Amino acid sequence: MPAKSHLDNTGVLDSSLADLYQRSRAQEFGTSKSQFLQILNEVTSRNFPTVPASQRRELYTRLHVEDVVLARACAGGSPRAWEVFMLRFREKLYDAARQITRDDVTGKELADSLYTDLYGTQTREGERVSKLSSYSGRGSLAGWLRTVLAQEYVNHYRKQRRLVSLDREREQGAQFPAPASASSSGSDERLEFSIDQSLQALDAEDRFILASYFLDERTLAEIARALSVHESTISRKVEKLTKNLRKQILKSLVAMGMSRRQAEEALSADVRDLRLDIRASLAQDSVARAFSNKEVKAGEGSG
Repeated sequence: MPAKSHLDNTGVLDSSLADLYQRSRAQEFGTSKSQFLQILNEVTSRNFPTVPASQRRELYTRLHVEDVVLARACAGGSPRAWEVFMLRFREKLYDAARQITRDDVTGKELADSLYTDLYGTQTREGERVSKLSSYSGRGSLAGWLRTVLAQEYVNHYRKQRRLVSLDREREQGAQFPAPASASSSGSDERLEFSIDQSLQALDAEDRFILASYFLDERTLAEIARALSVHESTISRKVEKLTKNLRKQILKSLVAMGMSRRQAEEALSADVRDLRLDIRASLAQDSVARAFSNKEVKAGEGSG
């Protein structure tokens, strides 16, 4: 194993890595020096496959070594590692989950459900299977956990949405097409989720304005007449709504683990690549009927 070249015959680390081992708290979790080097070698070979093993020494110092060792120790079932993990991340996970779900109860359920996968209650070929084993150490463990948490919520949300959609189609007697491949769309599921949540959070009038203007291509004057307001009011409203939606979606994407730059890039996606039904998110039919009735009544009153 290439990593063993950093140990002398007595099992002592060379000076360049002795401090790294000390800072990682590996000894506290029962991780030996050879195991420590094995972890570093495995992580760097996975993340930097083109870099020769003999040149990976510098790469070791770029990793969040304390986080990597803690994650691997937890995945291995170290009681002490789990004590440290819970102390450091339990409240952070709950806070992140509440921010993602926007609900205390749902957030707690989401965070608690993740612990099962992190702890590794299942085994494969006699070894524990823990999500923490896949943590690379390139970013902080806190950031990685937040991303995993967000993805779990997105997966659950999309599963529930598919079930609801199927139920509706069954009620309408629709024929089900063959499922599309997950790779058929280049969009990020977090983007679809954020857009859907942001649109559904709008009040009925705002959804009506957006659906009328962007989906039904009604003019500002037509929308203004439907709402009995001046055209300039609708113009300002559309501009304000689009700006606020962008801010809200960006905030949601960042909350689910994206960097600001990644979130900006995600928002540049072509809407035709999204698997999200924008009209359904805006609940256009029911909203349109409500405001159509209002328009009719207004016309009757003026007559």
